[in-house]
Order: sequence, then structure tokens, then C-alpha cells
Amino acid sequence: MELYCYQAAGAPALSAIPDLPLPRLPLPRLPRPDACPERFLLRREGGRAVFCPSDPRQLTAPRESVGFLSSDSLGEIPALPEGLLRRIDDRALQAVNIAHPRWEDALSFQPLGQGRKRLHLLAVGDVGGTLLTALKLLGSDVIGSIGICDVNQAAVERWCTEMGQIAWPWDYGALPEVEPVDGDRLFDCDVFLFAAARAVPPVGAGGDVRMAQLAANRPLAEHYARLAREKRFPGLFLVMSDPVDPLCRAAYLAANRDETGAFDGRGLLPEQIRGLGLGVMNARAAYFAKRDPRYAAFLTEGRSFGPHGQGLVIADSIVHYNDALSRELTAEVLSANLRIRELGFKPYVAPAVSSGAMQLLLLLRGSWHCASLPLGDVYFGCRSRLTPLGSETEILPLPPQLLARLQASEAHLRAIL
Repeated sequence: MELYCYQAAGAPALSAIPDLPLPRLPLPRLPRPDACPERFLLRREGGRAVFCPSDPRQLTAPRESVGFLSSDSLGEIPALPEGLLRRIDDRALQAVNIAHPRWEDALSFQPLGQGRKRLHLLAVGDVGGTLLTALKLLGSDVIGSIGICDVNQAAVERWCTEMGQIAWPWDYGALPEVEPVDGDRLFDCDVFLFAAARAVPPVGAGGDVRMAQLAANRPLAEHYARLAREKRFPGLFLVMSDPVDPLCRAAYLAANRDETGAFDGRGLLPEQIRGLGLGVMNARAAYFAKRDPRYAAFLTEGRSFGPHGQGLVIADSIVHYNDALSRELTAEVLSANLRIRELGFKPYVAPAVSSGAMQLLLLLRGSWHCASLPLGDVYFGCRSRLTPLGSETEILPLPPQLLARLQASEAHLRAIL
């Protein structure tokens, strides 16, 4: 493959595109990894503006898709110089999609490091209150303070008071402070967490109630996404409200339309938005695996993919995949919340902690976590992590039956929005 070198946003970058409107530079001696530029420029529609590739074929694939999660679906490895391949193996290469209108801005989007973060939480209902408690107790290494906002001012005062009275004895500044924040300052933060809902299914509701919430919760998510655009919000926009994955997509589209409603890509970057819904599905799979020896392989070899709801894919093992067992375990996970409803309670505690607090903290620590991120034109749940060069998705040699399930889930999400 013939490569070219350009000056891109103040740094050298390689590309397989011969005619970019950027200053040309001499091609470096690429057999040496230390001589290889840190950036690789590509051009394709949709997907992330910047990411950390985990496989060389992610640089040459015509589009992002769930195929990025399977090393057996990306075709032949392109003939690339040793230095470039070494950078990919070392996770030291940054892929930049120059088709995105804000690709230069994306280079400076770095949620990691630079001290503890300011987090703003919208809505402290059942989910938000539980999430807040977990973040207060568990997040002091990466969260410096938490602002909460809700239409119910009594709830805000209650939670600020309750959280203010949680402290380690004789170490009263160890945990993040919690304070009220008004709507005008909602995006004066590093992390915005959307946990608001206009439609909460009552106890007794059956089936997968998440999609019934889309019509009610979508306008709310879109409103705050447009507000984030107006404020030129530079941080993470995290979605916890149901249905998580379609709401991520709705927020992205709303944040990237101009005054006429035309899509311009000038709002939130695709990778600024993440969905926190997959963590509890992964934890529920582990719950059943601990109680049924047929599923025990999940505890050491299992994975979860896709949305928080219909379209979920649980794999009992990525080493010895059993399609029938995996589908059975998936069905168990999808119906797990119904047991809590049968007992007369709303199933919000495990989602708030396993999907919300735990995955958010892992994300900010740069650790592997379960969340939804943009893959092409859908937000798709998978195992990923933030790196200094962008988000990295885990890539595995997935068996054909499992890959087919991921592709069906991708099509399901695409049909929704």
C-alpha cells in the first residue's frame, strides 16, 4: 500500500489518500517505529472522528461497523510498513477521520487525566439517587465534585443534604462534594450524565418496557443535546435513561443539526456521547452463571454486546462458544428485571450501580468497561476503553454464529433510529 505524509493540525500524519488538501511532508523511514508518525488520516462516512485502532484493517475498512469487534470479519491484513504495524500493536497510533467536519477539534478531546473531574447529574429520581450514592462512595479518585439538577427542588435539597452527611470520620474532605446546580450551569463540567425520564414504567408492566419509553424520553434527550451544542460543551455526554442506545443516537443527531434542521456535524463529536446500559446486563449474566453450572464459562470467558434491551447478545464463551446456551443465557438476562417487578419493586438499583456508577468510573480511569459507543451509524454496546489517543474497542476472533448475532443486533438498532 502506498502511503503519503502530511502536516495535519501541527503534527505529521500518514495516509493512504494521495490528494489531501494538506501540506505534504517527506515520507519518513517507516521500518523504524519511532520514526512513524502517531496519526493516520482516513476518510469515511460515520463513526468516530478519532479512535485508537486495535487492528490494521480498521484503517482500511470502508466503514465502521460491528465488524470492528471481530478479527475474522475484516478481510486480509493490508501491506503496511513494520513501523506502522508496531504502532498499532503497541496501541500508539491515532486514527483520524478527516471526513468529520470537526476532526481537528476531536484531536484535543481528551477526557482522561488532568485531575479529578466535575460531574453534573441531571435528575435524582430512583436511578439518579442510587447512582449518586455509589459515585459519592466509590469515585473520589477520579471525581472531584458532583452537581445535581432536577425539576423537583425538594429532591435536590434532600440529596445534597443526605450526601453532605456521608463522610469518613476525621477525613471529611475525602469524598466528592455534592451541590445543587441550576440549568444555566448544567454544562459547566467535565462529565454530563443524563438520567432524566418522562416515562417510567409502573410496577406490573410486563415485557421489554424500554422501547415504550423512547417516544417520551427522546425529546428530553434531544433538548439537552441541543443545549450542549449551544454551550459548545467539550466533555463527555453520558446517557443512562432508557432506551439507552437509541437515545445516544437521538442525542447525537439533535446536537449536530443547525438552525434549519440540516445535519452539519458541528455539534457534539460522536465519541463524546456514551451509553451506560450494558454493564447491568453483563452483571446479570454473571449472576446466572454463578447459579447454573451450564453457564459457568461466562465468568472467565464470556462477553456481552449490543443494547440494553432487545438486541442484547450474551456470549457464554469467546473460546468455546455455544450458540444455544448463549441464546438461553441472553433470554435469562433480558427477563431478569421482571422478577423484581413480580416482587412489587422497580428494578433500578442494579442498573444504577452496575451500568451507571461502575462503568462511568472505569471509563474515567481508562479501564476496560461495558458501554455503548459509536460504531458506524449506531451506538453499540461492547468492551472498550479510553486511551490518550481515543477509544479502543476489543477485537476478538468471533465465531460466525456470534458475529451473525451482532450484525442482527446492529440492524435492529439501525431500524429504530
